[in-house]
Amino acid sequence: MSSSTTTSSTEPASGHPGPSTDRRGILFIISAPSGTGKTTLCKQLATNLHGLWHSISYTTRKPRPGEEHGRDYYFIGEQTFQEMIARNEFVEWAYVYGHRYGTPWKSLSEKIDQGSDVLLEIDVQGAMQVKKRFEDSVSIFILPPSMTVLRARLATRASDTAEEIQRRLHKVKEEVWHYREYAYIVRNEDLGRSLRDLESIFWSERLKTKRLNMTWLEHNFILDDEQKTGDHKDLP
Repeated sequence: MSSSTTTSSTEPASGHPGPSTDRRGILFIISAPSGTGKTTLCKQLATNLHGLWHSISYTTRKPRPGEEHGRDYYFIGEQTFQEMIARNEFVEWAYVYGHRYGTPWKSLSEKIDQGSDVLLEIDVQGAMQVKKRFEDSVSIFILPPSMTVLRARLATRASDTAEEIQRRLHKVKEEVWHYREYAYIVRNEDLGRSLRDLESIFWSERLKTKRLNMTWLEHNFILDDEQKTGDHKDLP
């Protein structure tokens, strides 16, 4: 749930392809407890991976220091949020730690239809809703090395009261039981290693046979010259 990135139409220096018009975009769902490093990792992924759009969610909470409207979240009032619910503008919405968060339908669907991959930061409750609507999505659960490490990270962040930290830690124990619902689990003990693990997941999903348009394979390896000019059925 954070900032969007602008993608270029030129191929990056790494030689990796950008958004594909030969396939639908992939929805990558990333969940993690507060203090796990999820936001940092997601921002770096959006910077490193060409053709990846970082979805921006709506929330009724106030911005934290350093956060900007339209970059990290769309910060809106309770009434506006309720009106958006009534207009069915959210893929999902959830009430988390006293505030509402919602994922917009329109921008997410448009990007996927255009062939861009979408990165969605979302809590476990919201992720379960999104997975039901996007059955081909790829879900990733990021976890800290231990509860002890997470408690220390939350205390160091100094943005929550002691009572809030305890509430978040209690919530983690509930959320962890959903780990079986996720396709991948990344243990964030070292930020650099975790980033490489996540990038590997993204590239492997992009290269799966079921996601690719195989017309090029049919054209170059299977069809005779005469067949290429006639009617034929593409490979699935």
